[in-house]
Amino acid sequence: MARRPRLQTYDSSADIAFLLLCYFLMTTTMGSQTGLSRRLPPIPDENQKAQDQKVNRRNIIVVRINAQDRLLAGNEPMDVSQLKDKIKIFLTNPTNDPNLPEKTATEIEGLGTRMVSKGVISLQNDRGTSYQAYIAVQNELVKAVNELRDEAAMAEFGKSFMALSEDQQRIIKDVVPQQISEAEPKDTGKKR
Repeated sequence: MARRPRLQTYDSSADIAFLLLCYFLMTTTMGSQTGLSRRLPPIPDENQKAQDQKVNRRNIIVVRINAQDRLLAGNEPMDVSQLKDKIKIFLTNPTNDPNLPEKTATEIEGLGTRMVSKGVISLQNDRGTSYQAYIAVQNELVKAVNELRDEAAMAEFGKSFMALSEDQQRIIKDVVPQQISEAEPKDTGKKR
């Protein structure tokens, strides 16, 4: 009796696993690291003379975070949850307080003349400040500006800021500028 040749069995599970792996690698997006979006000032022209920019003291609020993550806005200690409202009042100066930023009549393209705050937020932190506290403060500062832009967008166009066209958003950014200045971190814990 002649023996029949034995058929080799082929295990296709390895091929299926490989195909599934390829499929998931091609269709899955990897999370990208996101940071704070900030636009840096343009590089000055070499021939440009340095200008001495003087800013009226009343137009600046200094927000400090120390190495223990304690927050001071102006000279007032506060919790991060209170910062947004403090900044909104500072930037809008609703009662024309002489200690808060002045407003100037500015010609805004597409809207006419509007009162625009000259307020500048100066953020200073210690080298020992935790990243978490720094980001929390940054978020509150940007949230304050975004809420003011939403309010201005509703008043001028009847829509939220994000629902506006690019041109309308640019107009609202002229009405409510975001002026946040970040100082070099300091070592406040060291004696000099």
